[in-house]
Amino acid sequence: MPTAEGPGTDGADDLIVRNVRVLTPIGPAPLRGAQQGRVHTVENAIVVSRDGRITFVGRSEDEPGSSHGADVVEIDGAGGTLVPGFVDAHTHVVFAGDRRAELRRRLSGATYAEIAAAGGGILATVAATRAASEADLARQTCSRLDEMLGCGTTTAEVKSGYGLDTASELKMLRTVRALDRDHPIDLVPTFLGAHEIPPEHRSRRGDYVKLIIEEMIPAVAAENLAEWCDVFCETDVFTPDESRAILTAGQRARLKARVHADELAASGGSTVAAEVQARSADHLIFTPPAAMTVMAGAGVVATLLPCAAFYLKLGRFAPARGFIDAGVPVALATDVNPGGGFSPSMPFAMALACFSMGLTFEEALVAATMNAAYSLDRHESVGSLEPGKLMDAVLVDGEAINLIRVGAPAIRAVIKRGKVVRSGPHGKPNSA
Repeated sequence: MPTAEGPGTDGADDLIVRNVRVLTPIGPAPLRGAQQGRVHTVENAIVVSRDGRITFVGRSEDEPGSSHGADVVEIDGAGGTLVPGFVDAHTHVVFAGDRRAELRRRLSGATYAEIAAAGGGILATVAATRAASEADLARQTCSRLDEMLGCGTTTAEVKSGYGLDTASELKMLRTVRALDRDHPIDLVPTFLGAHEIPPEHRSRRGDYVKLIIEEMIPAVAAENLAEWCDVFCETDVFTPDESRAILTAGQRARLKARVHADELAASGGSTVAAEVQARSADHLIFTPPAAMTVMAGAGVVATLLPCAAFYLKLGRFAPARGFIDAGVPVALATDVNPGGGFSPSMPFAMALACFSMGLTFEEALVAATMNAAYSLDRHESVGSLEPGKLMDAVLVDGEAINLIRVGAPAIRAVIKRGKVVRSGPHGKPNSA
């Protein structure tokens, strides 16, 4: 039986991790209110997986008899902590072009609206993405996914929305499908044709809404390219009525609903999410307390994106404690994107959630794992270290709270489906 003294081995599907502390949420999902921070700890633990799925989590002295073959890989966790692989529940990681120059302008005092008015923002990425081939998109995106993997992300939602015409939106979603096949991270596709009004429709926005409903959604559904339908319900973007119509059309085409809501103002998007029974409403920086109550009653997850608020210099963060107090399950995501989501790191999102939104470390861990998985309808397979789920895990040097020591190399290994796919914070991905 080969062994690995450290986590640098490109393992087989049969894996044993010894000499670790396990820190994980336990189902059923989602966890909300007082349960948001409920995590289970196992000291001196062993985690066993077979064919990529967990078969045992418990104390070493309770280890069952092994039925693994001779090629099982063993990892000595060296007294570190094993947590579930992170689930990044909101990203725009597929795009072409580079808008980091906007970051310099923002640091010089320009606002999001001013940058957009000068030709930057979403529409700048739309132009670059329309011009790119699927191969170009995949190549540019793969390096960003590698960065996310190195930060512990093993499952991620990915949106279209930088095409804003039927052909380009389909191109983006086909790229997501190809990357899901070829990259270790499991990708969850979302159609976001309602991300912005494209320049050619600015004087006839009703025609663009009609195009989304009557052409784009049917085309996406016909190729089975997306699981979710999203809309940017925001002042000067899509109104609540337009958002409701688009999401309802998506539901008729068997695309489940999620909503960009209340990011720049109280847009009504959180209420729309409740009305259409969306699984998740995202951003929610300006959500009023009454809307939180409505979301709780409808079972909508609040997916909060502190990295976006940080990089956009919005001057405030989503009221996470208000959502928890209202009984709304809270999830976290990075919002990786070309204009305001510059960090690929779920641990950084967790750190911001703790120090800028008032979450405990345990609440942030649940938000980055089990509740994020629930927001993507993946909670039956990922989001916690429990028998029957995928062996997706992050091995942390020392205690798990080391994850939020920003800039410190805390991650020893990332495990996906029982294989070590990343070793150390600065190493290259192993072959998956």
